Amino acid sequence: MALLPFDDRDGWLWLDGSLVPWRDAKLHVLSHGLHYASAVFEGERAYAGNIFRLRDHTQRLINSGRILSFEIPWSAEQIDAASNEVLRANGLTDGYVRPIAWRGSEQLAVSATGTSIHLAIGAWPW
Repeated sequence: MALLPFDDRDGWLWLDGSLVPWRDAKLHVLSHGLHYASAVFEGERAYAGNIFRLRDHTQRLINSGRILSFEIPWSAEQIDAASNEVLRANGLTDGYVRPIAWRGSEQLAVSATGTSIHLAIGAWPW
């Protein structure tokens, strides 16, 4: 059984404040988050259209960013709304939701001062 690659799917992802077509979501290979693991994520399950303990997951995502010395530039309310939006945009009631925040590509050094913080949210059947 062949698996469908995650970069070759139909659907929508939420990226930095907007829904974008799944295949159009891109990350530069010289991103600080990729090279220095300056990224945080959550794994969430949705059942019957409701993301289980959504606010707890969102708050943990925000707190995890703070541990890595970055502030996610969206509020918990905005992240919750975006998570629900991407779930609906993909026509899912049951599924997996993955928010991830990371440092951008403005600087590639151990010190990440001045890098932008990005947020993406994906959802797929589970």
